[in-house]
Amino acid sequence: MSAVPLGMPVRLIDVEIDGRAVRIPEGATLLDACRAEGVDTPTMCYADNLTPVNACRVCVVEVEGSRTLVPACSRQAEPGMKVRTDSARVRHSRKLVMELLASSVDTSLADAEWHRWQQAYEAQPDRFGAVMEPALAGERDARDPGHHHAPHTQTAETVAQPVKIDNELYVRDYAKCVLCYKCVEACGTDAQHTFAIAVAGRGFDARISTEYAVPLDASACVYCGNCIGVCPTGALMFSTEHEMRAAGTWDQQAQSVTNTICPYCGVGCELELHVQDNTIVKVLSPADNAVTNGHLCIKGRFGFQYVQRRKRRDDG
Repeated sequence: MSAVPLGMPVRLIDVEIDGRAVRIPEGATLLDACRAEGVDTPTMCYADNLTPVNACRVCVVEVEGSRTLVPACSRQAEPGMKVRTDSARVRHSRKLVMELLASSVDTSLADAEWHRWQQAYEAQPDRFGAVMEPALAGERDARDPGHHHAPHTQTAETVAQPVKIDNELYVRDYAKCVLCYKCVEACGTDAQHTFAIAVAGRGFDARISTEYAVPLDASACVYCGNCIGVCPTGALMFSTEHEMRAAGTWDQQAQSVTNTICPYCGVGCELELHVQDNTIVKVLSPADNAVTNGHLCIKGRFGFQYVQRRKRRDDG
């Protein structure tokens, strides 16, 4: 009889979420506890396949005995913790963060969950001023190529730059960047270990940049596209999607998703093929897949063009 290897036993701890007892594994976060209880907790900078960096603070909760609100995505649960996720203090903080984010950059292409949370918390970004349209940022830089930002204005550096189209694979539109650090983490120790990008500058000058601000093709970037896979706002986007959106032909409702295995090597990475009008428009990977954890190489993410070049045989 063969023995089945078992992992080390995990201790369970009890915490209280909004007055209800929840039992979770030791080492789990408050966000894990909230999800276990079915509590709808908004997030922006969090991803299941990345290390939490506590950048956006949308997921904050109130812990009894804590002076400040704590980020649920990274705060480990402790036995006996009493957590409130829907207090007036929590709701006010989450609403304010949503308003500040959406008033400083363009979040129109964020996923449906983000817009649902904005409605649920009655966020009103316009009370902090109108967002600069990406087209206006591009026009301004076209008029004055040497101008990057106005040093005495409250315009974020991410907004004050044109769309970057410098390769055939993906487009960088940092007017939509909320500095969530997801792309940085995916490029670093969490996935690719390339370290081609990081957050440079501080305050309103903070922006995503290559090392020493060199052009992308001169940087350490290997064009794996893992930064695109984790971007929550469309700041990083497949060239195909960008071109279709510009032409008005992008229709997510008309797209189907087919899961398959990457044909390029023997690793067995799982792909999610997004297809519209019988054409692959982008490729992602499931974040919960044991092989990829949502990450791919350049071939798996971008090497699908050969599928489109099918020769039709003449019936005659």
